Amino acid sequence: MRTIPALLFLTLCHATSHAAEHWIFLDNGRIRLGANMDAGGSIGWFSPSHSTENLLNAYDHGRYIQQSFYGDPDGSNWNGKPWCYNPVQGGSWQGKPATVLESAAGEHTLHVKTRPRQWAGGQEVEDLVMEQWFRLDGHLARLKYRMTFTGTKPHLTRKHQELPAVFVDPRYDTLVYCEASQTPWSNAPLTRRKPGPPGTKGNLFEVSEPWAAWVDARDRGIGIFFPHAELVTSYRVADTGVGNCSYLAPLQTWALQPGMIFEFEVVLALGSAEQIRAAFAKLPRPDR
Repeated sequence: MRTIPALLFLTLCHATSHAAEHWIFLDNGRIRLGANMDAGGSIGWFSPSHSTENLLNAYDHGRYIQQSFYGDPDGSNWNGKPWCYNPVQGGSWQGKPATVLESAAGEHTLHVKTRPRQWAGGQEVEDLVMEQWFRLDGHLARLKYRMTFTGTKPHLTRKHQELPAVFVDPRYDTLVYCEASQTPWSNAPLTRRKPGPPGTKGNLFEVSEPWAAWVDARDRGIGIFFPHAELVTSYRVADTGVGNCSYLAPLQTWALQPGMIFEFEVVLALGSAEQIRAAFAKLPRPDR
């Protein structure tokens, strides 16, 4: 695959994302990972090395691989819908970017500390900080996330904390995973399906192996490994033109509490469904 000049590559990135302004890219000759510093340092680019074809969707500040947490209703309003305490790493639905407090890039690493914004209200979140460490490791991208909550108000338990939210280009329209009824890591048959729009029955599912992948008609795409979760939510938006996307998020249920620090890690991989499964089978996981 040919190498293109850095200036041209940045121009192409601007063309693929409404929120794209200032990107930091990591490229180790195998894969390329991009974080948009005008979206809180969130990941909005993942592709083979030097590729101009991004597998991710970064249509707005909510559509990145990023942290997003939910608390109690707070009187805010998201485009006519009552909303809740919801700090988002990228920024608000009105397009206000989150604030990058610190960043440090190495040859194949990036650390970013972010003060998020409330998704509905748009104001900066003063009582929660998000950090992320990204590292390229051969054909894998390793992502570590940390949330520090300094608020004094306990929140009620919320189902379906996204850990993390993942938005993919809509051409990757088939979701692949190993169902909860299957014996994990036994070469059991994989499930392949096309989720419906938000709210569709069946979009919420459990897995026996802690990963899922979005693939295209050639059975190639992007996989995410999430050893901290067994429950996953998903959907497809396929009828709005430029806003189309494929989405998934590993889920946990818990409440934001004063002094809470929460960490989790995920791994990204490219390839066919079986190649992704084989790569993830080699990673440490809770059942070992």
